[in-house]
Amino acid sequence: MDNYEYTELLKNITTKMQNITGVVEPDKIEARLHEIEELENNPEFWNDAKEAAKIQKEKTQLERKLEKYRIAKSAVEDAQELYEMAKEENDEESLQALYDDAPSLEEQIRAMEIEVLLSGESDTNNAILSIHPGAGGTESQDWAAMLLRMYKRWAERHDFKVEVLDYQTGEEAGIKDTTILIKGENAYGYLKVENGIHRLVRISPFDSNAKRHTSFASVMVSPEIDDDIDIVIEDKDIRIDTYRASGAGGQHVNKTESAIRITHIPTGVVVQCQNDRSQHKNKATAIKMLKSRLYELELEEQKAKEAGIAKSEIGWGHQIRSYVMQPYQQVKDTRSNEAYSNVSAILDGDIDKMIEGVLIATNRS
Repeated sequence: MDNYEYTELLKNITTKMQNITGVVEPDKIEARLHEIEELENNPEFWNDAKEAAKIQKEKTQLERKLEKYRIAKSAVEDAQELYEMAKEENDEESLQALYDDAPSLEEQIRAMEIEVLLSGESDTNNAILSIHPGAGGTESQDWAAMLLRMYKRWAERHDFKVEVLDYQTGEEAGIKDTTILIKGENAYGYLKVENGIHRLVRISPFDSNAKRHTSFASVMVSPEIDDDIDIVIEDKDIRIDTYRASGAGGQHVNKTESAIRITHIPTGVVVQCQNDRSQHKNKATAIKMLKSRLYELELEEQKAKEAGIAKSEIGWGHQIRSYVMQPYQQVKDTRSNEAYSNVSAILDGDIDKMIEGVLIATNRS
């Protein structure tokens, strides 16, 4: 990297930092933190435990965002100052050190850019993620299981907790259906871009003729909504079915009809839960899952109205991402238009760069 390249890099980073400042609005964050401090000094504030907890959560998030912003801003300013000094003094050693640190500085600003993009109303929430295999029997069911493993491994990389809410095994391999709850900060903010159809192209291990197969699976992601978000579900609008749980869970689970399936008749949304031996607990969890899914649908409709477009349903043939394992190795996302060759690493949960690329691309469009 020569002086011209580094100068252009600093210009680009400085522009990004200015844009980030405009979105983060540090002055407003500081003013809000001052308001919260005054609230905390009022003894009556702590009488309402629920409201106090909500504001404490807001405070923690604001403090974290402000700290990250200050660190990024300081890093950019330091780089600018050191570069000007090194150029004036023709200090080759310092210039080389700045060149060597350039990728780290770019990554820091990219991380702050992503932080800004994860500022939606529900982005900090936990995520409820469901995977449904498409037509194709065992091959598609195996693909759904591969996706489940990918998201579990991604969660592990972030030290997030995963709770299996529903799991139905396939006849020969893979899964018929699954829903998991991923608990962690910004889990929904990241995973919301995974909503859609995922396509796999590979030589099927289930085909004795070793032919190439194309499989599809849909991924649906909803934010786990807080209790203070009011989603009204009337009894007349839902149908509740019970059935015996399948898969892991022990003999007791399989002998009783503890699993719950709820169908929301007006929208056609179906949720299932079988992670507990208690039918009542499964029903409560399923209702929460349904509320989260309806809330997600409401958000989608609002976004569609704001964009002035008709809301479109996820449909086969409208995949958001293709994972090709034969005849070449590539994962390509249709929204960022970026391609990646590290297919094995991606299927092992290394999907951050891919997700961040989509977040940035969709924000620019």
